[in-house]
Amino acid sequence: MRVITGTARGRRLMTPEGLDTRPTTDKVKEAVCSSLQFDFPGASVLDLFAGSGQMGIEALSRGAAHAVFTDSDKRALGCIRQNVRNCGFSEIAEIMQSDALSYLQRTSLRFDIAFLDPPYRKGILQAVLPVLAEKMQKNGVIVCEHEPECNLPQTILDFHLQKQKKYGKIVISMYRQEPEE
Repeated sequence: MRVITGTARGRRLMTPEGLDTRPTTDKVKEAVCSSLQFDFPGASVLDLFAGSGQMGIEALSRGAAHAVFTDSDKRALGCIRQNVRNCGFSEIAEIMQSDALSYLQRTSLRFDIAFLDPPYRKGILQAVLPVLAEKMQKNGVIVCEHEPECNLPQTILDFHLQKQKKYGKIVISMYRQEPEE
């Protein structure tokens, strides 16, 4: 697995060992990041359930100003730290050991882009999304990676399901705020 483009293009990324982490495929990562290319410059990014940190690192490589990586698994945090360091993003990255809800309930930060790829079939997205939506900047974007059987709402507070696309056994759902008229 590598960084696709930007300042860290081509850098190899480690992934945690075991079956608990499912790295996003390059095809899916490229599709997601291409659709967000104009959102990245200067953005504050949250990589929730970060795993290897590849989505947040890709955002930093493409011009995001700051990224917060959260994961509750110590092995994942070790990979994230090493990947962030190897890509030269230590100064603009914050790595937190925490479960998603606890982190969201205590942070005062606001995010422009949030990536969520929680464990499947546990109903985590439905619990986390309303809390996350309150931590998003106006005109922010929330990107969820989930299994096809996961039924997400059309609206979460002011965020509306803008795009949903299936890639084999995973689905990407993208929420944005409706522009004010």
